[in-house]
Parts: sequence; structure tokens; C-alpha cells
Amino acid sequence: MNMPLDAEPECEDAALLARYVQGDASAARLLTARLTPRVFAHAFRVLGDAAEAEDVSQDAMLRLWRIAPEWRTGEAKVSTWLYRVTANLCTDRLRRKRGSALDDIAEPADPTPGAEARLQDRARYDALQAALATLPERQRQAVVLRHIEGLANPEIAVILEITTEAVESLTARGKRALAQALSGARAQLGYEDESH
Repeated sequence: MNMPLDAEPECEDAALLARYVQGDASAARLLTARLTPRVFAHAFRVLGDAAEAEDVSQDAMLRLWRIAPEWRTGEAKVSTWLYRVTANLCTDRLRRKRGSALDDIAEPADPTPGAEARLQDRARYDALQAALATLPERQRQAVVLRHIEGLANPEIAVILEITTEAVESLTARGKRALAQALSGARAQLGYEDESH
């Protein structure tokens, strides 16, 4: 069954998952192309390590394929379920890594160095990653899901298995901590001369 182009993304995700269960390999490719970049981005922002984020992404997608035959459309959004799995996998990895230095965050090289704006963006991105790494795990998860992934608080509450009020508290405390962590680097990150 083909979904119309204007179908809700979540309905389309569930439809693609159902088509995969029926043996449609192209549905699996489409769903992978839609969801894997989001899962990877979330895992990378939480873990700060591209290789670990890649492992988490693959593991999360494999889990989705394994549960696909039992998927009950309408009970949960595919993306919400996948974010919850990703969050749990990241939590597991962070717990195993405790004791290792948090400043071991990989800084991937910019493939097109030279442009000042790109270097500035990279410095800002790295500063945000380093600041995110200083947050307690639950705050980091909530801040990334809310302010970077753009999810709504009720959906985050489902993913993290907490109340909406707890999400609001975590994101507020996380934002304050990030602002404080980054406040001393405004000039270094090129914000001093900006008028906005």
C-alpha cells in the first residue's frame, strides 16, 4: 500500500514498517533512510563520539526490525519508540564509560577547511558538544531531545519514561547549565561583535 505524499510522517513510518514485515525490502530502505540520520544525530549529541553513535544507531535499527512483526500500529509512534531505544542504549554506554574522561570527545575534521565561517561554526558546535557532555545524563537527554531534535515535552516524557513536569525541569536546568558553561566563551566563539 503506497501512502500519499502528504501523509503524516508517523503514519508513513508505521506503513513502511508494515510493508517491511510483508517482505517489502524497499520499505525497509526508505524507513532506514528516514530514521537512521535522526537516531545517529541524537546518539552523537548525547555520546559525543561518532563511532559509538554509529554503533547505537545500528543497534537501535536492528531492534526495530526485530520487533516489527509484533508492531501494533496506533499504540506508539515509530520515531518515539526508536528515540526511547536510542536513549536507553546511550544511557547504557554512558554508564559503562563512567570513569573515563569526558573530554575524550572526538573532533571530526572539517572536510572543507579554509572558510572562516565554517571554522567558526565548527568551534561553536564543538563548544556545544563539550558543554553538553558536562550535563548530568538525564538533563543532556532532555535538552538534546527538546532543543536540538525539536520534540515536544509530552513526547520526551514518553521517551524518557518520566512526567512532563520532570521534562520541563530537566530542560530548564540543562539550559541554565549550558548558558553558564558557554558564557565565558562568547568572544572566542565570535558572539562578542554580533548585534543580535
